[in-house]
Amino acid sequence: MIGMGEGAQTDPAVTSEGLWKRYGRRRPWALRDVTLSAPTGSITAIVGPNGAGKSTLIRTWMGFERPTSGRVLVDSIDPWHDRPAALARVGYVPQAASLYRDLTVRDHLELASLLRHRFDQAVARQHLIALGISPRQRAGELSGGQQAQLGLALALGTRAPVLLLDEPLASLDPLARRDFLRILVEAVRSEGTTALLSSHIVTDVQEACDRVIVLSSGRILLNDAVVSAQASHAVGLGPMMCRAVVGSFSGPGGEELSLMHAPPAGDDARAATLEEIVLGYLVAGQQVESVEAEWAA
Repeated sequence: MIGMGEGAQTDPAVTSEGLWKRYGRRRPWALRDVTLSAPTGSITAIVGPNGAGKSTLIRTWMGFERPTSGRVLVDSIDPWHDRPAALARVGYVPQAASLYRDLTVRDHLELASLLRHRFDQAVARQHLIALGISPRQRAGELSGGQQAQLGLALALGTRAPVLLLDEPLASLDPLARRDFLRILVEAVRSEGTTALLSSHIVTDVQEACDRVIVLSSGRILLNDAVVSAQASHAVGLGPMMCRAVVGSFSGPGGEELSLMHAPPAGDDARAATLEEIVLGYLVAGQQVESVEAEWAA
């Protein structure tokens, strides 16, 4: 893991408190009693399947979605009550880069300067130069990885204390993903920025994040520091009948594995990887949802 350095602040940069959200009374809950905080200077991965509520959560921090109940704060500001102030503190990177195909890279930086009066072109330019991206290239001529890097450079140029990244790695190849995460980690370390990065694939983010939140059907299943989660979970081979078992799932070779909320002990258990921890909690979440559906029928 390449997370925040020593001495990083731990005050929460973003929080949600008892957050519930749904789109209409007859629709299922998109978010259910979500309470969390992200320490300043950290990178938090929000991991879950498609439809888990990751984008809805990020959009509430931007003031684009109004909580049905509960509240969220961005740098101590409620974005629903003061959206301009909250957005001024946020750099946003969506899954598909919001670029103008016919504008050059330089045009995008100049446009950002007009839209955000504190936009720092030098910061954005520094990242683009390091990646060998020409200012004369049109956005439509850039590769997918280069477009993502331009989107990240624009977000970093805002000098915002909070970065919200909504599955920006989804369409990138492995090398482009690694370059994107390297730039992100360097920015967090050097500027003390706080980043929340959503993904439906844990292997995309496990080398960069300090904390992990597992989200499924709008419910938080796990919210912990990566180091703490790995120290407090073990994996055993085969089904296990004990109270510490979180969930069982198939391993890469088809073998059945059981995730336990307990440190490794004995020959029948070993330390769990972050991917195994996420899989175990997602399986447990699916079992809860199945039982809830039976009772609701």
